[in-house]
Amino acid sequence: MKILILGINFAPELTGTGKYTGELAAWLAARGHDVTAITAPPYYPQWQVHDGYRAGRYASETWRGVRVWRAPLWVPRTPGGLKRLLHLASFALSSLPLLLRGMARRPDVVLVVEPPLFCAPAALAAARLCGARAWLHIQDYEVDAAFELGLLKGKRLRQAVGAVERWMMRRFDRVSTISQRMLALARDKGVDDARLMLVPNWIDVGAARASAEAAARAGHGAAGYRRQLGIPDDAVVAMYSGNMGGKQGLETLAQVGRVLRRESRLHFVFGGAGPQRAPLQQACDGLPRVHFLPLQPAEQLPALLACADIHLLPQRAGAADLVMPSKLTGMLASGRPVICGAAPGTELAKVVAGCGLVVPPENPRAMARALLTLSRDADLRRRLGAAAARHAHIHFHTDTVLGRLEDALVQFDSRRPSVHEPAKR
Repeated sequence: MKILILGINFAPELTGTGKYTGELAAWLAARGHDVTAITAPPYYPQWQVHDGYRAGRYASETWRGVRVWRAPLWVPRTPGGLKRLLHLASFALSSLPLLLRGMARRPDVVLVVEPPLFCAPAALAAARLCGARAWLHIQDYEVDAAFELGLLKGKRLRQAVGAVERWMMRRFDRVSTISQRMLALARDKGVDDARLMLVPNWIDVGAARASAEAAARAGHGAAGYRRQLGIPDDAVVAMYSGNMGGKQGLETLAQVGRVLRRESRLHFVFGGAGPQRAPLQQACDGLPRVHFLPLQPAEQLPALLACADIHLLPQRAGAADLVMPSKLTGMLASGRPVICGAAPGTELAKVVAGCGLVVPPENPRAMARALLTLSRDADLRRRLGAAAARHAHIHFHTDTVLGRLEDALVQFDSRRPSVHEPAKR
């Protein structure tokens, strides 16, 4: 079938939404579907357009069997509330000509990825005009998160934006998202159960393990990272690897390092890119045994994650049920325990509870105590790490997750009229 995907983030971005949207498109293309992706030049998580791409021009390429059309956009170096909105709006406008071009191909399904919500109205209209089904896939609730984190403010503004969001979500033929709590939030926004679908972020656990083992045989695996950073073999490594943005509450990591600065066996490795990297480095200035790495190539990520003994997953209070960190799947697949900052009862807390330790969000002393507990108990680390790998394999395996998504796609009969109005509740 013909599938048109619209989303601001796409391969070759290594983290976040772009990683998963690219993998989804490539997987569907490999299954024989005709896939076109409308996206922007890669810029995330550095907030800088990658080498070989230009922000101010349209471009096209073929990537792993996917027809990729890129629209220009404005990328601020320091994203904030208004700047971020202008950034998203620039892509929503510049992608319109490509969306019209995509409509001419008569797709069976138009799948739009949120964020940004800005693109959803045009995708919905395009699907209606060309007789396609409209699918909204939510990686995070950017509107709710923006208000919870203080990026946007004002009760009336929140009510107005929320009303538009609810009206629009109810008009998609399918709404999917990546966790049960986020699915429940879509239900609260008025989406009928019959249209809802859980599509968690995925990982091929076997491939990740094989990649880490191959890197080790080549001399640049987990042990290679330790040698590169000057970390002794008997040290315990606590790692954060991924996007360094505002939702993560990364200042907690520096505070944990300060609390445990006298624990000589404990080393911290912080890898990734984003607007909060420089502030984190500054906060860690003068702390012993803290190492920074740039964002690693995709083929090296399993080896890097295997370098850790313990993964750290800080989150800002209030964000845990609005976003499900995409980095979690890689952490679990590495077979290492996770220490997560999340409120009790959130889905993130429930996932991590079986394969790590959960502490209150933005509480560095609680995270430090949990880290001290795991650093001193190798047997507990092994047991929790094995549980993490099992959880990833059972719940997040690539073919299982994307196979269910493909089944739902092919069930759409584009010859039948799409549903224009939400079901009465």
